[in-house]
Amino acid sequence: MENIILLCIGLIVSVCFLVLIAQKVKIAYPIFLVLAGLMVGLIPVVPIVHIDPQVVFLVILPPILYDASQNMSLKGLWKWRRIITAMAFGFVLFTATAVAFVSYWLIPGFTLAQGFLLGAIISPPDAAAATAILRFAPLPKGAKDILEGESLLNDATSLTLFRVALAAISTNHFVWYEAAGSFIWVTVAGIAIGLAFGFLFYMVYKWLPTTANIDTALTLVIPYAIYLTAEEFHVSGVLAVVSGGLYIAYQHHFVFSHKSRLKSGALWSAIVFILNAIVFFLIGLQFPLIAKGIQSLPFFSALSVALTICLVVIFARTIAGFFSVIFTRFISRYITVAYNKPGWRNPLVLSWVGMRGVVSLASALAIPFAVNGQAFPNRNLILFITFTVVIVTLVGQGLALPWIIRKVKPDGTPVNKTEDEQIFELEIALNKTAVSNMQATYHEHVQNNILLKQKYEFLKHKTALLYKSNEGDSARKQAMEIITQFKAVMLNVSEKERSVLHSFRRHPDFDDDILRFVEKRLDLEEESLDGNAE
Repeated sequence: MENIILLCIGLIVSVCFLVLIAQKVKIAYPIFLVLAGLMVGLIPVVPIVHIDPQVVFLVILPPILYDASQNMSLKGLWKWRRIITAMAFGFVLFTATAVAFVSYWLIPGFTLAQGFLLGAIISPPDAAAATAILRFAPLPKGAKDILEGESLLNDATSLTLFRVALAAISTNHFVWYEAAGSFIWVTVAGIAIGLAFGFLFYMVYKWLPTTANIDTALTLVIPYAIYLTAEEFHVSGVLAVVSGGLYIAYQHHFVFSHKSRLKSGALWSAIVFILNAIVFFLIGLQFPLIAKGIQSLPFFSALSVALTICLVVIFARTIAGFFSVIFTRFISRYITVAYNKPGWRNPLVLSWVGMRGVVSLASALAIPFAVNGQAFPNRNLILFITFTVVIVTLVGQGLALPWIIRKVKPDGTPVNKTEDEQIFELEIALNKTAVSNMQATYHEHVQNNILLKQKYEFLKHKTALLYKSNEGDSARKQAMEIITQFKAVMLNVSEKERSVLHSFRRHPDFDDDILRFVEKRLDLEEESLDGNAE
């Protein structure tokens, strides 16, 4: 047990240090961690670390999926539901089929069922890698929503196809309509279980007197409870976690206090970052060990096959992307679509964002060592190809992605209001509501309480400034200068307050809990003044 704890501590400290270096050299941390793991794995004295697929599926995957569903825009998911569905199901199936036939033709003794197994493993792109890399070259909002929505669903498609292919290899029996029926069952039942758990936890949050700590603790339980229940019924745990997470995310604003949201948000951000970072590091660390296990082909022959399949994966997604453009233009004549003129820029960039990651890793490692009393055919070769595809797409496509975005310049999809306009109108509406409520309900308090009076005057003048900024460019500029100056001064004042607060830490009469409480208030005030999202 002590060795496991020390290993976990060592991994966390190592990946955090490597991420700091990645930030310093301005390389997306998934790419840097994979390369670092690869180099460390080549050092002879480094102990061999085996990744248990059950750890990936049962420990790492549920919280990553749950966090992604919590941060997904429900409006974006609904707006782009058609293209997201086409990418999550159609792109994955097309890529898996292309890989199946190419690997069947390329590899001696490789069956079509093994080809579909390999295709199912390497077909779904990884959302965490794309999100981290896109920080260096952000996509338009619509494209980002599409990628996030795809990442929530494509894992379910690939894992279901993986199960079907594995069953076909194990039983030497495959009937397409049985496979289709199984796919529909695991999909529908998985979503139903997720929604049922989501509603159950919603009732707990709504009707029981939970605290922020209890709320946060329960959010750690939810993804595991949903995933394990779904897997117990042999349905899609991925879709169960996603659907349950989306339902709870929708209800957050109605049942969670601001304390619960702040605490759980901060905790989940750190947890998911650590899990993703460890997985990317282990991918590189495992590759030398996987390469040594190849027996069916010479190393360079296996490497050439793996690189060829990498090209197949990239081109299959690109072909599917441009086919979706043609289909969108055609179908827009008969039904209403979110965007009927997608052009070529956005599909090209979306097609390139195809880095593989944690699901491909877990699926490959989950291949059994033996089937029907014999060694699983070509297991080590499938593992080698998978790890090669993950590394090449992460490093190759990942490093090239910011350059491609700058050169292609993807179009922003048409919107009724820009982000600045939305924030502006919301701020006016909220300030106007606050001023009206204080004037109508708390008029006497405002007149007699100097703090309330000052706050009321502040909100009233700020609302007037925001209205005035609509009168023209010069008025807007003047209003923005006043607000910007106010924020700068108050941020400086807040820093002075923080310095004074720190001086009280040495005073024996002031408790640390009280100091932390006051410091948290300063943090929230600074956040409201800054107003910059990462």
